[in-house]
Amino acid sequence: MKTLRFGVAGVGYMGPLHAEKLTQLESEDLSIKLVGVADIEPRKARRAAERFGVPGFERVEEMLPQLDALIVAVPTTEHFAVVRDALLAGVDVLVEKPISANLDEAEELLRIAETENRLLQVGHLEWFNAAMDVIRKHFRRPHFIEAYRVGPFSDRSTDIDVVRDLMIHDLDIIQQLLGEEPETIEAVGLSVLTRSADVANARLVYPSGCVATLTASRVSPTPMRKIRFFQPDGYFSADFLNQTGVVAHRKEVEVIGDEILGFDKMEVSRSDALLSQLQGFITALRTRERPTVDGANALGALRTAIRVKEAIGTMETDPDFDPLG
Repeated sequence: MKTLRFGVAGVGYMGPLHAEKLTQLESEDLSIKLVGVADIEPRKARRAAERFGVPGFERVEEMLPQLDALIVAVPTTEHFAVVRDALLAGVDVLVEKPISANLDEAEELLRIAETENRLLQVGHLEWFNAAMDVIRKHFRRPHFIEAYRVGPFSDRSTDIDVVRDLMIHDLDIIQQLLGEEPETIEAVGLSVLTRSADVANARLVYPSGCVATLTASRVSPTPMRKIRFFQPDGYFSADFLNQTGVVAHRKEVEVIGDEILGFDKMEVSRSDALLSQLQGFITALRTRERPTVDGANALGALRTAIRVKEAIGTMETDPDFDPLG
Protein backbone atom coordinates (compact mmCIF):
# COMPACT_ATOMS: atom_id res chain seq x y z
CA MET A 1 0.00 0.00 0.00
CA LYS A 2 1.35 3.39 -0.99
CA THR A 3 2.33 5.67 1.87
CA LEU A 4 0.31 8.90 1.69
CA ARG A 5 2.43 11.96 2.40
CA PHE A 6 0.65 14.71 4.37
CA GLY A 7 1.46 18.32 5.06
CA VAL A 8 -0.24 20.85 7.34
CA ALA A 9 -0.55 24.50 6.33
CA GLY A 10 -1.17 26.85 9.26
CA VAL A 11 -0.10 25.78 12.73
CA GLY A 12 -1.87 28.31 14.92
CA TYR A 13 -4.66 26.36 16.65
CA MET A 14 -6.30 23.72 14.43
CA GLY A 15 -3.16 22.88 12.47
CA PRO A 16 -1.28 21.29 15.39
CA LEU A 17 -4.40 19.31 16.32
CA HIS A 18 -4.48 17.86 12.82
CA ALA A 19 -0.74 17.15 12.93
CA GLU A 20 -1.15 15.38 16.26
CA LYS A 21 -3.88 13.11 14.87
CA LEU A 22 -1.84 12.41 11.75
CA THR A 23 1.14 11.30 13.83
CA GLN A 24 -1.22 9.08 15.83
CA LEU A 25 -2.51 7.47 12.64
CA GLU A 26 1.06 7.17 11.39
CA SER A 27 2.00 5.24 14.54
CA GLU A 28 -0.92 2.88 13.87
CA ASP A 29 0.76 1.89 10.62
CA LEU A 30 -1.93 3.17 8.27
CA SER A 31 0.68 3.90 5.60
CA ILE A 32 0.53 7.64 6.07
CA LYS A 33 3.29 10.05 6.97
CA LEU A 34 3.42 13.66 8.10
CA VAL A 35 6.26 15.12 6.06
CA GLY A 36 6.06 18.85 6.80
CA VAL A 37 4.31 21.82 8.36
CA ALA A 38 4.11 25.41 7.14
CA ASP A 39 3.20 28.77 8.60
CA ILE A 40 3.80 32.32 7.47
CA GLU A 41 5.10 33.10 10.97
CA PRO A 42 8.61 31.58 11.25
CA ARG A 43 8.36 31.08 15.01
CA LYS A 44 5.17 29.02 14.70
CA ALA A 45 6.56 26.97 11.82
CA ARG A 46 9.78 26.27 13.74
CA ARG A 47 7.99 25.33 16.95
CA ALA A 48 5.60 22.93 15.15
CA ALA A 49 8.46 21.42 13.16
CA GLU A 50 10.36 20.68 16.35
CA ARG A 51 7.28 19.29 18.09
CA PHE A 52 6.40 16.85 15.29
CA GLY A 53 9.93 16.10 14.09
CA VAL A 54 9.37 17.23 10.49
CA PRO A 55 10.68 20.05 8.29
CA GLY A 56 9.07 23.46 8.76
CA PHE A 57 8.37 25.88 5.94
CA GLU A 58 7.36 29.54 5.78
CA ARG A 59 5.92 29.11 2.28
CA VAL A 60 3.41 26.36 1.62
CA GLU A 61 4.42 26.05 -2.02
CA GLU A 62 7.89 24.88 -0.97
CA MET A 63 6.29 21.85 0.65
CA LEU A 64 3.81 20.91 -2.09
CA PRO A 65 6.14 18.80 -4.32
CA GLN A 66 6.59 16.38 -1.41
CA LEU A 67 2.86 15.87 -0.72
CA ASP A 68 -0.08 13.73 -1.69
CA ALA A 69 -2.49 15.58 0.60
CA LEU A 70 -2.58 18.91 2.44
CA ILE A 71 -4.52 19.96 5.53
CA VAL A 72 -5.29 23.68 5.29
CA ALA A 73 -5.80 25.47 8.61
CA VAL A 74 -4.78 29.01 7.68
CA PRO A 75 -7.09 32.02 8.27
CA THR A 76 -10.25 31.92 6.12
CA THR A 77 -9.14 34.90 4.06
CA GLU A 78 -6.11 32.85 2.94
CA HIS A 79 -8.01 29.64 2.10
CA PHE A 80 -8.42 30.41 -1.57
CA ALA A 81 -4.77 31.02 -2.41
CA VAL A 82 -3.45 28.05 -0.43
CA VAL A 83 -6.08 25.55 -1.61
CA ARG A 84 -5.84 26.73 -5.23
CA ASP A 85 -2.06 26.30 -5.32
CA ALA A 86 -2.29 22.84 -3.76
CA LEU A 87 -4.96 21.61 -6.19
CA LEU A 88 -3.02 22.94 -9.18
CA ALA A 89 0.07 21.14 -7.87
CA GLY A 90 -1.82 17.83 -7.95
CA VAL A 91 -2.38 17.65 -4.17
CA ASP A 92 -5.68 16.61 -2.58
CA VAL A 93 -6.97 18.97 0.12
CA LEU A 94 -8.86 18.97 3.40
CA VAL A 95 -9.56 22.61 4.26
CA GLU A 96 -11.09 23.91 7.47
CA LYS A 97 -14.55 25.46 7.14
CA PRO A 98 -15.74 27.66 5.62
CA ILE A 99 -14.40 26.56 2.26
CA SER A 100 -13.45 30.14 1.43
CA ALA A 101 -14.28 33.72 2.31
CA ASN A 102 -16.76 34.29 -0.54
CA LEU A 103 -18.76 32.47 -3.18
CA ASP A 104 -16.64 33.44 -6.19
CA GLU A 105 -13.55 31.93 -4.57
CA ALA A 106 -15.42 28.80 -3.48
CA GLU A 107 -16.85 28.23 -6.96
CA GLU A 108 -13.40 28.64 -8.49
CA LEU A 109 -11.94 26.08 -6.08
CA LEU A 110 -14.63 23.58 -7.08
CA ARG A 111 -13.88 24.19 -10.73
CA ILE A 112 -10.16 23.65 -10.21
CA ALA A 113 -10.69 20.50 -8.17
CA GLU A 114 -12.88 19.03 -10.91
CA THR A 115 -10.50 20.04 -13.71
CA GLU A 116 -7.46 18.67 -11.88
CA ASN A 117 -9.32 15.56 -10.69
CA ARG A 118 -8.42 16.34 -7.07
CA LEU A 119 -10.37 15.66 -3.88
CA LEU A 120 -11.57 18.69 -1.94
CA GLN A 121 -12.98 17.92 1.51
CA VAL A 122 -14.12 20.66 3.87
CA GLY A 123 -13.90 20.46 7.65
CA HIS A 124 -17.54 20.60 8.70
CA LEU A 125 -16.53 18.54 11.71
CA GLU A 126 -19.95 17.85 13.25
CA TRP A 127 -20.70 15.21 10.61
CA PHE A 128 -18.13 13.08 12.44
CA ASN A 129 -19.52 13.82 15.91
CA ALA A 130 -21.14 10.81 17.60
CA ALA A 131 -24.25 12.94 18.30
CA MET A 132 -25.01 12.76 14.57
CA ASP A 133 -25.98 9.12 15.15
CA VAL A 134 -29.03 10.36 17.11
CA ILE A 135 -30.00 12.70 14.28
CA ARG A 136 -29.57 10.09 11.56
CA LYS A 137 -31.68 7.60 13.50
CA HIS A 138 -34.60 9.87 14.38
CA PHE A 139 -34.76 12.48 11.61
CA ARG A 140 -38.14 12.30 9.83
CA ARG A 141 -40.05 15.34 8.55
CA PRO A 142 -39.41 18.14 11.03
CA HIS A 143 -41.78 21.11 11.10
CA PHE A 144 -39.50 23.21 13.28
CA ILE A 145 -35.78 23.17 14.14
CA GLU A 146 -33.88 25.25 16.65
CA ALA A 147 -30.13 25.32 17.20
CA TYR A 148 -27.83 27.05 19.67
CA ARG A 149 -24.09 27.23 19.11
CA VAL A 150 -22.45 29.58 21.58
CA GLY A 151 -19.21 29.89 23.48
CA PRO A 152 -16.58 32.23 24.95
CA PHE A 153 -14.56 34.58 22.78
CA SER A 154 -11.24 33.44 21.38
CA ASP A 155 -8.78 35.05 19.01
CA ARG A 156 -9.49 32.43 16.32
CA SER A 157 -11.52 33.16 13.17
CA THR A 158 -11.89 36.84 13.99
CA ASP A 159 -11.36 37.57 10.28
CA ILE A 160 -14.94 36.37 9.65
CA ASP A 161 -18.33 36.92 11.29
CA VAL A 162 -19.96 34.50 13.72
CA VAL A 163 -22.28 33.21 10.98
CA ARG A 164 -19.43 31.82 8.86
CA ASP A 165 -17.47 30.92 11.99
CA LEU A 166 -20.08 29.03 14.06
CA MET A 167 -23.63 29.13 12.65
CA ILE A 168 -22.46 27.62 9.37
CA HIS A 169 -22.19 24.20 11.08
CA ASP A 170 -25.93 24.10 11.77
CA LEU A 171 -26.84 25.69 8.45
CA ASP A 172 -24.95 22.91 6.70
CA ILE A 173 -26.46 20.11 8.77
CA ILE A 174 -30.04 21.33 8.33
CA GLN A 175 -29.95 21.92 4.61
CA GLN A 176 -28.15 18.65 3.87
CA LEU A 177 -30.77 16.75 5.91
CA LEU A 178 -33.68 18.61 4.32
CA GLY A 179 -32.09 18.49 0.87
CA GLU A 180 -32.96 22.12 0.20
CA GLU A 181 -31.81 25.66 0.84
CA PRO A 182 -34.06 28.22 2.57
CA GLU A 183 -36.56 30.31 0.62
CA THR A 184 -36.58 33.24 3.05
CA ILE A 185 -34.23 34.44 5.76
CA GLU A 186 -34.62 37.01 8.52
CA ALA A 187 -31.67 37.75 10.77
CA VAL A 188 -30.26 40.11 13.35
CA GLY A 189 -26.68 40.42 14.54
CA LEU A 190 -24.51 42.43 16.86
CA SER A 191 -20.83 43.37 16.89
CA VAL A 192 -19.41 43.09 20.40
CA LEU A 193 -15.66 42.49 20.24
CA THR A 194 -14.85 42.53 16.53
CA ARG A 195 -15.92 44.61 13.54
CA SER A 196 -18.29 41.90 12.33
CA ALA A 197 -21.23 40.15 13.98
CA ASP A 198 -20.23 38.24 17.13
CA VAL A 199 -23.83 37.35 17.99
CA ALA A 200 -26.46 36.38 15.43
CA ASN A 201 -29.96 34.96 15.27
CA ALA A 202 -31.62 33.80 12.06
CA ARG A 203 -35.06 32.52 11.10
CA LEU A 204 -35.09 30.43 7.94
CA VAL A 205 -38.12 29.09 6.04
CA TYR A 206 -37.52 26.16 3.70
CA PRO A 207 -39.56 25.12 0.61
CA SER A 208 -40.91 22.06 2.48
CA GLY A 209 -42.45 24.40 5.07
CA CYS A 210 -39.93 23.63 7.79
CA VAL A 211 -38.89 26.64 9.87
CA ALA A 212 -35.54 26.87 11.64
CA THR A 213 -34.25 29.38 14.17
CA LEU A 214 -30.52 29.44 14.77
CA THR A 215 -28.52 31.34 17.36
CA ALA A 216 -24.75 31.69 17.33
CA SER A 217 -22.53 33.63 19.70
CA ARG A 218 -18.81 33.78 20.35
CA VAL A 219 -19.17 36.04 23.38
CA SER A 220 -21.14 33.73 25.68
CA PRO A 221 -19.61 32.59 29.00
CA THR A 222 -20.76 28.97 28.76
CA PRO A 223 -20.29 26.83 25.64
CA MET A 224 -23.32 25.06 24.17
CA ARG A 225 -23.84 23.22 20.87
CA LYS A 226 -27.37 21.81 20.71
CA ILE A 227 -29.97 21.27 18.02
CA ARG A 228 -33.62 20.18 18.39
CA PHE A 229 -36.00 18.79 15.77
CA PHE A 230 -39.79 19.00 16.29
CA GLN A 231 -41.71 16.39 14.32
CA PRO A 232 -45.31 15.08 14.21
CA ASP A 233 -44.45 12.21 16.56
CA GLY A 234 -42.52 14.27 19.12
CA TYR A 235 -39.09 15.83 19.13
CA PHE A 236 -35.48 14.92 19.66
CA SER A 237 -32.35 16.84 20.48
CA ALA A 238 -28.64 16.30 19.92
CA ASP A 239 -25.89 17.73 22.09
CA PHE A 240 -22.70 17.97 20.06
CA LEU A 241 -20.62 19.13 23.01
CA ASN A 242 -21.50 16.21 25.29
CA GLN A 243 -22.25 13.75 22.47
CA THR A 244 -25.67 12.81 23.82
CA GLY A 245 -29.28 13.00 22.70
CA VAL A 246 -32.82 13.07 24.10
CA VAL A 247 -35.92 11.74 22.35
CA ALA A 248 -39.43 12.76 23.40
CA HIS A 249 -42.28 10.69 22.00
CA ARG A 250 -46.03 10.27 22.46
CA LYS A 251 -47.20 7.51 24.78
CA GLU A 252 -50.49 5.70 24.43
CA VAL A 253 -52.59 6.44 27.53
CA GLU A 254 -56.11 5.46 28.50
CA VAL A 255 -56.75 8.08 31.16
CA ILE A 256 -56.52 11.77 30.33
CA GLY A 257 -54.08 13.40 32.68
CA ASP A 258 -51.58 10.56 32.64
CA GLU A 259 -48.10 11.34 31.41
CA ILE A 260 -48.38 11.49 27.63
CA LEU A 261 -44.75 12.08 26.71
CA GLY A 262 -41.91 9.66 27.18
CA PHE A 263 -38.34 10.92 27.37
CA ASP A 264 -35.46 8.65 26.45
CA LYS A 265 -31.87 9.75 26.90
CA MET A 266 -29.81 8.43 24.04
CA GLU A 267 -26.30 7.42 24.99
CA VAL A 268 -23.95 7.21 22.05
CA SER A 269 -20.44 5.89 21.81
CA ARG A 270 -18.26 8.95 22.20
CA SER A 271 -15.82 9.50 19.38
CA ASP A 272 -12.91 11.70 18.41
CA ALA A 273 -14.51 13.71 15.61
CA LEU A 274 -11.24 15.15 14.31
CA LEU A 275 -9.64 11.71 14.15
CA SER A 276 -12.73 10.28 12.43
CA GLN A 277 -12.68 13.11 9.91
CA LEU A 278 -9.06 12.39 9.01
CA GLN A 279 -9.76 8.68 8.75
CA GLY A 280 -12.62 9.47 6.36
CA PHE A 281 -10.33 11.70 4.31
CA ILE A 282 -7.71 8.96 4.10
CA THR A 283 -10.34 6.48 2.92
CA ALA A 284 -11.45 8.94 0.23
CA LEU A 285 -7.83 9.43 -0.85
CA ARG A 286 -7.38 5.69 -1.35
CA THR A 287 -10.74 4.94 -2.97
CA ARG A 288 -11.02 8.26 -4.83
CA GLU A 289 -14.64 8.39 -3.75
CA ARG A 290 -16.59 11.52 -2.80
CA PRO A 291 -15.69 12.75 0.72
CA THR A 292 -18.37 13.00 3.41
CA VAL A 293 -18.42 16.79 3.11
CA ASP A 294 -17.11 17.81 -0.30
CA GLY A 295 -16.72 21.20 -1.89
CA ALA A 296 -20.28 21.21 -3.26
CA ASN A 297 -21.77 20.69 0.21
CA ALA A 298 -19.54 23.39 1.62
CA LEU A 299 -20.46 25.80 -1.16
CA GLY A 300 -24.15 25.41 -0.32
CA ALA A 301 -23.48 26.06 3.37
CA LEU A 302 -21.41 29.14 2.55
CA ARG A 303 -24.09 30.45 0.18
CA THR A 304 -26.71 30.28 2.96
CA ALA A 305 -24.31 31.76 5.52
CA ILE A 306 -23.69 34.73 3.26
CA ARG A 307 -27.45 35.18 2.80
CA VAL A 308 -27.80 35.28 6.60
CA LYS A 309 -24.98 37.82 6.77
CA GLU A 310 -26.70 39.96 4.14
CA ALA A 311 -30.01 39.72 6.04
CA ILE A 312 -28.25 41.09 9.11
CA GLY A 313 -27.20 44.06 7.03
CA THR A 314 -24.62 46.66 7.81
CA MET A 315 -24.20 47.28 11.52
CA GLU A 316 -23.55 50.85 12.52
CA THR A 317 -20.20 51.22 14.24
CA ASP A 318 -17.91 54.09 15.06
CA PRO A 319 -15.25 54.15 12.31
CA ASP A 320 -12.63 54.86 14.97
CA PHE A 321 -13.79 51.99 17.18
CA ASP A 322 -11.14 49.32 17.76
CA PRO A 323 -13.06 46.36 19.27
CA LEU A 324 -9.89 44.48 20.23
CA GLY A 325 -8.04 47.23 21.91
